Amino acid sequence: MVAAADAQNFAEKLGITHGLVVQELGWDEDADDDLRADIEEVSGSEMVDENSDEVVDAVLLWWRDGDGDLADELMDVISPLSDDGFIWVLTPKTGQPGHVDPSEIAEAAPTAGLTQTSVISLGAWVGSRLVQPKAPSKQR
Repeated sequence: MVAAADAQNFAEKLGITHGLVVQELGWDEDADDDLRADIEEVSGSEMVDENSDEVVDAVLLWWRDGDGDLADELMDVISPLSDDGFIWVLTPKTGQPGHVDPSEIAEAAPTAGLTQTSVISLGAWVGSRLVQPKAPSKQR
């Protein structure tokens, strides 16, 4: 089963490990169900939705052109995120319906107080990893 093995690699590429609490936002019919299933398999639990009040380790944000203001959405997404948590903004690849120009993510991230650390290919989707900058440690 090649597709499952590839998707499993996708979950690993996303940095998903057992025990992480993953929140999924922006799901729609076009979301990659194999990727979603493998994230749940690797993490060992179902992803939580926008109604959850849990602190989350990772956010999977499916984002398409026309979904609204990405910077505003990212500011909302940060609220439940743990200090060392990360966000993956998943957008359709170039040429796909709903494609988002990478510059939109590059501009929205710093507005929301986030830093983009990497971009990976995930089948028909592109994942952009965003993190909160580490605060300088306080010396006493």
